[in-house]
Amino acid sequence: MSVTAEPTRAERRDVPRTVDVVVVGAGFSGMYLLHKLRAAGTSAIVFEAGTDVGGTWYWNRYPGARVDVESLSYSYSFDPDLEQRFEWQERYPTQPEILAYARHVADRFDLRRDIVFGTRTTAAHYDEAQRSWTVRTDRGDTVTARYLVMATGCLSASKLPEIPGLDAFEGETYHTAHWPHEGVNFTGKRVGIIGTGSSGVQSIPVIAAQADQLTVFQRTPAYSLPARNRKLTVDEIAGMKSRYRDYRKAQQESGFGVPTAIPTRSALEASEEERNAAFEEAWESGSLVNLLTTFTDFATNQEANDLAKHWIHDKIRSIVADPRTAEDLCPDYPVGTKRPCLDTGYYEAYNRENVELVNLRREPLVEITARGIRTAVREYEFDTIVYATGFDAMTGSLTNVDIRGRDGVSLAETWSAGPRTYLGIGSAGFPNLFMITAPGSPSVLSNMMVSIEQHVDWVCDAIAHLQEQGLATIEPCPEAQDAWVDHVNQIASHTLYPKANSWYMGANVPGKPRVFMPYAGGVGEYRKKCDEVARNGYEGFVLAR
Repeated sequence: MSVTAEPTRAERRDVPRTVDVVVVGAGFSGMYLLHKLRAAGTSAIVFEAGTDVGGTWYWNRYPGARVDVESLSYSYSFDPDLEQRFEWQERYPTQPEILAYARHVADRFDLRRDIVFGTRTTAAHYDEAQRSWTVRTDRGDTVTARYLVMATGCLSASKLPEIPGLDAFEGETYHTAHWPHEGVNFTGKRVGIIGTGSSGVQSIPVIAAQADQLTVFQRTPAYSLPARNRKLTVDEIAGMKSRYRDYRKAQQESGFGVPTAIPTRSALEASEEERNAAFEEAWESGSLVNLLTTFTDFATNQEANDLAKHWIHDKIRSIVADPRTAEDLCPDYPVGTKRPCLDTGYYEAYNRENVELVNLRREPLVEITARGIRTAVREYEFDTIVYATGFDAMTGSLTNVDIRGRDGVSLAETWSAGPRTYLGIGSAGFPNLFMITAPGSPSVLSNMMVSIEQHVDWVCDAIAHLQEQGLATIEPCPEAQDAWVDHVNQIASHTLYPKANSWYMGANVPGKPRVFMPYAGGVGEYRKKCDEVARNGYEGFVLAR
């Protein structure tokens, strides 16, 4: 089966042969880039595979899809009037509400006229003699540009499980990252779902409420907190809108892009009663950041983290009625080292008579058959199979495009031992190539909207600087890149993150190098470094006429 279920081809605008900047992707990164570049008088074209804006929130329409950052924080800050006018409805908005916000932004700034929809970028080759990029698409377009900006997102290259028989099943199959726009009705169906990451955790309770029978195939359990989602009140919306300027500054200076109280003591210093009260408060708050910042050593000390892990295990056991199922749902890796989830009724779903959990560590997957899924123990028959198997995170959306820099060297080959960037913005050997929230930046460890805006502002300022100074190219110097990669690795080594086989590490993709990809030093500290680099004449980059 294919995981690239193409949308209906969109009506296309004329594509120019030459522009200043080609942007790939019309999610929140690409939209803001286009707006900023236009304001600077820089010509740009955006190529987008989907038929409308939204990126992640265009494609991921699976049941129960929500963001795990509160709506009033997960929004653009660049336009105070936009902040005041758009009305969010829920604390954690659903996919349709987030997509409506993206479309509102596109309408407000008339962005679609410079976006080519239904068009996938296939190749981008650097011409050293002309100092330009030649970009090609699956629709036969060829565009030459001085600059190339990859705004392709961190979680957009979906993947299937590595098991035989994916094309054998005779029933319906769906991937959570390529959900039909018209939705899916599971009423009366026997459904199997593979995967218990965020998309699985969010969709399982919704599918369970519809399906006749739901069987969940789990390789690795997730840590999940109840979202405590609700409608926003008029007063809290008004309160945030009245203090947005101060709040945005606090976001930019915070660790995760979400302002929160800074912990002051170790979990080991607190009494058991104090710890349990703190964990309970974080659990009831419905906030991942509140849990992750409960104590100072949560992410760095195994003993401190174990206290939280065992507390969460007890919480799971108190919710899930069947003891064996409860134990199977208890993760054995440190809390927070894989992306934790927010859910609505996830653990409770396993108390339903029509829901069964299959532990793939005890009962490995063997193959997909014509009738369903075969494990080492038995064959399960289904009407529908749902793949909630995630993404080739952070690098896949970049290396899946044939990007070639100096001397025809490909980005995929250059990154064969792991991604190498300077600041997560550029890569040595690829002049005038910018990447938004790529490996080496806080990216997926942060509120993506905060990180997106910071990267877009930096990139647009860099392009403006080159144009003002009559410079032709900007490119990371290898020494600065090596130093930054070493710094990113060093920061990660002081945390518990590398202890989990997570997509942060590329561990969900066979053969992918095991490297911790995001920068774990925090949004605020990273911003200071980027600002310092720019202030010092783009220190660590080679600028040439």
